[in-house]
Formats: sequence, structure tokens, C-alpha cells
Amino acid sequence: MDTSNWHELDTEQTLHALQAVPEGLSDEEAAMRLARYGDNTLPATPPESWFRRLARQFGNLLIGLLMVAGIATLIMRHWVDAGVIFGVVIIMVLIGALQEGRAEKALRGIQALLSRETNVVRAGRLQRLPARWLVPGDIVRLNAGDCAPADLRLLQGREVQVDESPLTGEALPVDKSASAVPLQTPLAERSDMIYSGTHLTRGHAVAVVVATGARTEIGRIARLAEGVSQVRTPLMIQMADLSLKLTLAILILAGLTFGAGWLRGAGFEAAFLAAVALAVAAIPEGLPAVITITLAIGVQRMARRSAIIRRLYAVETLGAVDVICSDKTGTLTYNQMMVRSVVLAADQLAVEGNGYVPRGRIESVRSPSSADADAGLARLVIAAVLCNDAELKPDPDWHILGSATEGALLTLALKAGHDIDRIRATYTRLDTRPFESSRRTMATLHRDREGVRWITLKGAPEAVLEHCTTQLHDGVAEPLAREYWTQQVIALAESGQRTLAVAQRLATTPEIDLVAGDFESEFVLLGLFGIEDPPRPDAIEAVARCRAAGIDIKMITGDHAATARAIGARFGLGEVGGVLTGRDIDAMDDRALRDSTRTVDIYARTTPEHKLRLVRALQDRGCVVAMTGDGVNDAPALRQAEVGIAMGQRGTDTAREAAHVVLTDDNFVSIAEAVEQGRTVYDNIRKSVLYMLPTGLAEAMVIVLAIVFGFTLPLTPLQVLWVNTITATTLGLALAFERPETDLMRRRPRGTRDGILNAMLAWRIVFVTLIILAGTFGQFLWALERGLALEQARTIAVNTLVMFELFYLLSSRFILLPVLGRNGMRGNRYVVFAALTTLVFQLLFTDTTPFQLLFDTRHITAMEWLGLSLTASSVLWLVELEKMILRRAARNRGRPDPAPTRPAGDDASSGVSS
Repeated sequence: MDTSNWHELDTEQTLHALQAVPEGLSDEEAAMRLARYGDNTLPATPPESWFRRLARQFGNLLIGLLMVAGIATLIMRHWVDAGVIFGVVIIMVLIGALQEGRAEKALRGIQALLSRETNVVRAGRLQRLPARWLVPGDIVRLNAGDCAPADLRLLQGREVQVDESPLTGEALPVDKSASAVPLQTPLAERSDMIYSGTHLTRGHAVAVVVATGARTEIGRIARLAEGVSQVRTPLMIQMADLSLKLTLAILILAGLTFGAGWLRGAGFEAAFLAAVALAVAAIPEGLPAVITITLAIGVQRMARRSAIIRRLYAVETLGAVDVICSDKTGTLTYNQMMVRSVVLAADQLAVEGNGYVPRGRIESVRSPSSADADAGLARLVIAAVLCNDAELKPDPDWHILGSATEGALLTLALKAGHDIDRIRATYTRLDTRPFESSRRTMATLHRDREGVRWITLKGAPEAVLEHCTTQLHDGVAEPLAREYWTQQVIALAESGQRTLAVAQRLATTPEIDLVAGDFESEFVLLGLFGIEDPPRPDAIEAVARCRAAGIDIKMITGDHAATARAIGARFGLGEVGGVLTGRDIDAMDDRALRDSTRTVDIYARTTPEHKLRLVRALQDRGCVVAMTGDGVNDAPALRQAEVGIAMGQRGTDTAREAAHVVLTDDNFVSIAEAVEQGRTVYDNIRKSVLYMLPTGLAEAMVIVLAIVFGFTLPLTPLQVLWVNTITATTLGLALAFERPETDLMRRRPRGTRDGILNAMLAWRIVFVTLIILAGTFGQFLWALERGLALEQARTIAVNTLVMFELFYLLSSRFILLPVLGRNGMRGNRYVVFAALTTLVFQLLFTDTTPFQLLFDTRHITAMEWLGLSLTASSVLWLVELEKMILRRAARNRGRPDPAPTRPAGDDASSGVSS
């Protein structure tokens, strides 16, 4: 009974293998099987304890840096400052633990898909029982609207259609029948199986339970999702690496400082306090907070662009993405069927518009429209309205009730200028033969106001053509050109359109039985419809934009290969590697699959395992992967990807809980905008790092020089802490509000192994550190040389350091572009606000009695302010000169100018983060 090949067994073999009978199991047998197989529920995963999640947060080196800073301030008995630092630590730990806790809801979302109650035949009686009591061998009955409570093998059915989109991604309901299918049939094409979590959209089914609980397809997906661990994001890796290097460097530098002070006879306490002051100065304790706030700003900006971020670090990770694996239906397309082509015997028409909105022209693609063609279209459209059970509603937006395909025909009728209600009132329906998969047609019998009865036939072209002997041409029936119609069907299919044929005839005898299909075959073929789920034009532009940014797009769908190929071609996908199906993937080992991802852009008829393998294959190549999905089947791949993106409108709870990002508009355009915003966030984090490190290092080197050369410390530990917590962090935070740079989506994705600092940025840090060190130490020594008191000299040194930070902030807005020039000083009002706030605090720090008592500062004259400001401005001029030299060097090496453009207005800044 462990076989998973139920689809290849016929109904008798299935019942025999399960030791089941149509009258159902006895109550005793059902109880025995329930004890053997367990409840029809998914096994609950024990949730991780809150304290364990909380404790794990302290393994983050960014948190560790804050802890070191807090402990250092405790040693110096600065209780308030220590309290502030430890408060930030607690907030970051709580945020991290809360975000991780939400991921555990994913499996509970899968559990909720299991139906609570179902109709079961037990001992010959139909009973309503809890679904958890189902066992293999139970006979269940389902009607339209019912959710399948377990994996079922269909025994009997009439007009059964099942929505399998949560499991397979198939956009339209699929027809089901009791006939067995071959062993190698993909899951999405197993027409005799109804899987747990799917639901009937039409018909009535009698089926036998073949798998329950964890043995179902959904249970297998749950195990896949459970076994996928969250991937560390690029920023986490880079910041951990940077934090480790900074920690080691600071510890070494503090140790050398302590040793130098001890050897120069400063005494243990003085040398130790100097080492602590150096550590406080060098550790960028505000950096974790700046990073968190920068990410939070990105979250807010993305929310305004229809992307809800569920995990904070996903903001930046989007900016590192170099492969986007996208679903087709609803993301790249509208998820609304529409008639794109109409084929008549005398003409072929192209239909414009999108979805169910009845706007769009209908034009001939062969010759100018004629009255005969218009008459042929009118008769075809009227017949399509009559042989149709759907309803098209205008409020609140145009939508359909019923079949999506039939809704597309009604939309075409409105585009052609017909009144649907008037047509149906004119031709009274007398009888209906609903669509069945075995016949692949639907038929309706109508009587017009003159008493004439008409039979209309609609369905698959090959099935409809069997009943036709003539075709309508210029209003006259002529012999059927079967080869012409066959060629048209092939052409439409190759373009990715589903084909539908409509025929009609007079009912000449009163005893016609449509249900039995006992009617004459001499139908007149009226024409063909080519129907598709059209691509979103804005999604086509967004895909092109992402590809220009060096991001590969992979379309992974449960749809047919031909449809996927045709839609992919509209996006420029599949031009090199073609299409791989799930069956092709099964035949590949992991290495072959990984190699295929270099050229293949389209994957069709995929299962959850295929999606998971594809994501892992891309990651094996070193790619940062974003994966979109909306169904239960997408949950494992969403968790495996660095960025899982779920659909907010049509997505399941399971997909949304497993994802890092939720799109509220289900549109690929929002993904492209989120990638741009993610790149902006990374740029701004980089700018903050590039700004905060040299200022902190300069403070530390001031202390080192004083110890090594035996000078009095230019800055006290408390003054250092003031500069770090009040000015450096405040100013660094202003860079978090920088807007996207104009060339952002023309850059290649950054490498996964690249550090947050490259050689050029490391040089910039050293260069700026030396400038600030020389200026600050020089102002201090000059003040002492002029006979000023030590307290006044230190006040001048602190203010010189802060003014250096202000001027360097302006230059840090662009890494390579010049800040001096048109619009260069504009575009970020937060920089101005932060600078003014810092100046106010420095005036309070310098000239108010409470601050003077607390920080041991003194008043300084206007001329001293002017002198230190001119000294501090040197960092702006020197860094701008360095930028110009780097740009010229890049041009001389044959590279494009890294600063080709300027922002057009005040809302955006421009530059290149090298």
C-alpha cells in the first residue's frame, strides 16, 4: 500500500490493492486502519522556544560590537551611556527573535488546507465525518466547491474539474476522469487523481482514499519545507566578516596602546583607561543601529511600491539578487483569459485589450474589414454567447463568474458591440449538454423568437471538426476545408494560444437528446478562437530592465511547455536554451541541472521538488536567488531562496508565511522596483560604513599618537563617547535617506564574495583618517602652543573633529561623483537637518554650563571657530580631488566614466558605488 503509482492502476486494481469495496470500509476495519496509519493530519513540528531564539541573536557580531561598547562604558562608570547602548542591543535582539518566530507559521498554513469534514461511505452508509478520521481505502464523495481531504483516486465522475493551482501552479481548472494514465505521467497531468488541498470547481466525484496525512503530496511538500534551512543573506555574511576584522584590529590596537602607555610609565590605570578610550573611539557602536534604520527605511519605501517586507534583511538581499525565478500566471501575465485571435473562413482577426475589460479594437490581419467578415464574426460571437454558462460582471472591477475561457468569449462579444442579455433573451435555451472531458465539447439547444431551433457546439477544435461537414464563408455554407482549419489550429497553438472551435446547425427533428449526444453531425463550422492569458506590458518592460541590470530571469511554471515557450518569447526568454520540462529535470543529475541553468530560461510542468532543485542548482553556481510563488507547492523553494517572494492577492497563507517579501499587487514590476530599492539600501549602508569608520579610526589614532609620543590625551573617554553617540551616529543616519542613483539599474549585481569594502573604499578610509587625524591633532597642539588651557585645547580638538565629520558627510553622499556642482548639494534634506542639529548640540556642548561641567569643556572664540572650520573643510576639498583623480584613472584604463550623468531634479542623487 506504499505505492505512489496509483494513477497507473485502473479502478479495480486500485480497490484490490487497498482492500476496499465501493460500499466502503466497515467501522471496525476503519478503526484498525486509523490505529495503523494515524490521523489524517500533518505532523506538528515542535516550535523552537522563545528563549532559544532570543539567545541565538547574541551570536551576531554586530550585537557583539555593541556589547563591547556597552561593557567599556560600564567600566568607565558611564551608567546612562551604557544603558542607552544596552537598550539598543535589547531592541535588536527582540526584533530578530520576533521575525524568526513568524517563519514557523508556514507549516501551520499547510495544515489548514486539510478539509475539516467530508462525505464518507462506511458500511454502505453515507456519513459526514471529520477529515482527520479518513484512512486509506475509504470511499469519499465530493461535489463542486468541496476541498479534497486526502489524496484520492477517482472511481466515478461526471464533468469533474479540479483547481490544482495551489499544488501545480496550473492557471485553469483541469478535467478529471477515472481512466488510468501511464506511469511516467507528470503530477500535473494525472487526470485520474485528486490531491489533498485542491478543490472541485465543477461536477461530482466518487473516489477512494490512497494516502493520508504526511503521505499525501501536501505532506511531502511540508517535509520539504521543514527540511529547508534559512539561507544567510549577503549582508549578514559581509557585516559578520567586517565586524570580525574590526574587532580583531581594535583589540590589537588597544593592546598595543596599553603596552605603549605602560612602557612609558603611565601606570596601569592610566594605560588601561587609554586603551578603553581607544576601543570606544574605534568601535562604530552606532553602525548596527544605522544599518537597522536604513533597512527599515527601505521597508517603508517598498511598502509604498506594493512590496511588504516580512524579514528585515530581505530588503538589502533584494539588491544582491542576480537571478529571479518567476512564476508565469498572474506575475508575468494578468491571470485573466482573453480572446487574442479570431479565425474565420474568409478572414483572420486580431483582438486588442487586456483581461476582462471590454475595451479593445478588433482588426483584420489579412485584408480590410468587409461586411461579410463582420457578419461572420457576429454569427460566431452570438453562438459563443449562447453556448456559454459564464457571467461577466462590471462591479467593482470587470470580473467573471464561471469558466475563465467562457468569460473571455463574453468579453469579446462586448468588444464587438453586442448586448449579451439581449442575445440570450432572443434565443431561449431549451437544453444543455455540459462539457465533459471524454467528449471535449459542450452543446446547447435554443429556440429563436420565430420558433426556429438551433444547436450550438463549442469545444476542442479536433472534437468539433468531427461533427462538421461545411464551413461558413461570406454568409454561405461551403464544403469544409479541413486542412486549412488544422493549419490554423497549429499556428495558434505555436503562438501559445489555447484554441476553441464553435459550430452551429438547425435542429430538424424534435427528438434530439443533447445529453446523450444523439444529434446529427452536419454542423457548420463558424470559426476558431485563440485564447491566452496575456503578458503584462509593464512586466515585459520590467523584465528588460532587470536583464539590463545583469539579472537573469527564469520562468518556472506548471503550465505546458508550448504555452510557456510562447509566453517566454514575449519576454525575450528561451532564445538560447529553449524549454526544459519536469521530466527533463528528472533525467538530470545535480551537476547537469546546474549547467543547464546557464542557458535555459524556461522550465515547464514543474513540481515542488523541481523548483527546489532549481533554486539549489543556481545557488551552487554562487547565485543570489529570488523566487516567486503563490501556492503550497512553492513553499520549499521560497524558503530555500535568499529572497522568497509570495503573491499577496492570489497566494496561499503557506506561501506568504514561507516568504520574505509579499507583493500586494502580484506584479513583476513590483519585484523590479524592490530590487532597485534593495540596491539603494546597500548603497546607503556602504556610504554609512564609509563615513563612520574613518571618523572612528581618526579618534582612535589621536589617542594612539598621544600615548606613543607622550602627549596629553586630546580627547577624554567621555568626549569620545559624545562624538560617537551624538554626532557620528546622527550624521551617518542621514545617509540612509539618500535616493536611488540614476545608474543603479545599469550596474551588474555585486559578487556574493565581495566584501562591503573593496580596495578603493579601504584606501578612502585610510586617506580620510589621515586627514582628520592631522587636522584634529594639529589644532590641539597649536592651541597648547598658543598657551591655551588644556580644557580649551580639548574643546577645540573635539569641535574640529565634529566639523571634519560635517564636511566629510557632504562628500560621502556620492562615492565617486563630485558633490560640488549642479544639484550635488541637494536632494537629501535630512543631511541639512542632521548638520544643523549637530551644530546646535556642539554649541550646547561648548558654551552651556551643564555640558561644560559634565564634559569639562570651555568657551572658544569666533576666530577659533573660523580657524577650526577652515581646517576641517580640507577633507571636502581633498576627497573631491581624490574622486576626480579616480575618475580620470578609470577613463585612462578604458573604462566608462563612472559619473556620466547628473540627477535631473532635487529628489534623486546620482553616483556610482564602486
